[in-house]
Amino acid sequence: MDNEKHIDYKEHWNKVYSANEINHLGWYEEIPKPSLELIAKCDLNKNSAILDVGSGVTTLIDNLIHQGYKNIISVDISEIALKKLNERLSKENSQLVKCIVDDITCLNKINLTLKVDLWHDRTVLHFLTNEKQQSGYLSTLKRIVKKDGYVIIAVFSLEGAKKCSGLSVKNYNKEMISEFLGNDFVLLEHFNYLYINPFGGEKPYIYTLFKRIKY
Repeated sequence: MDNEKHIDYKEHWNKVYSANEINHLGWYEEIPKPSLELIAKCDLNKNSAILDVGSGVTTLIDNLIHQGYKNIISVDISEIALKKLNERLSKENSQLVKCIVDDITCLNKINLTLKVDLWHDRTVLHFLTNEKQQSGYLSTLKRIVKKDGYVIIAVFSLEGAKKCSGLSVKNYNKEMISEFLGNDFVLLEHFNYLYINPFGGEKPYIYTLFKRIKY
C-alpha cells in the first residue's frame, strides 16, 4: 500500500468531486442515520464544537443544522467539495458552518489552538494506508479533541471493500481502532453497519464511538 503515498490526494479528490453529482458518489447518504445516532448519544450542547473530518459534500452538515447545532467545522482536502457543500446550504445556514480546506494529516490552515467537543470521521481513516499519514491524523486528533470530548470513526470493516474511488484502503475492526487511538480514549459503543451505495453495492462498515478520558 505504501506505493500510494506519492498520490496527490488533493488532485484526486478534486477530480472526483468535479466529475460527480453528490448522489452519484459511492459513499452518498441521504440521511446519515448511523452517524446521527452516535452523535445523539454524546448529548452535546447545541453550541458544542463539532469537527467533521473529510466532509466532502456530506448531508450530515444539513442534518446537524436542522437539529440546532450552531458551531460546525467542516474540513476536507478538496476545495471543490467544500465549495459544493457551501453552495448547497442556504446563506443563513452557511453562517453556522466554518469550511476549511486542509489535510487533516498535515495541518496548514486549521488554527492550532482549535479545540472541539466531537471529532466525526466517516471514511477518512481507512484511506490513510501508510504510517506517516496515520501518525499525522492521530497527532491532529489528540491536539484538537478536548478532554471528555468524543470521537466517532466509521471505516470499512475487515469484511469491507479493499479499494474505494480507485484507492487502496486499510480495513479495521473495533480492536484495531481502539489500539490506534490508544489509552487516552475509551470505547463507548460500536456496531457493524451494511451500507448500500447509490448503485446497490454492499459496503460493510464498522462504526465506533469513543470518549477522551486523558489529555
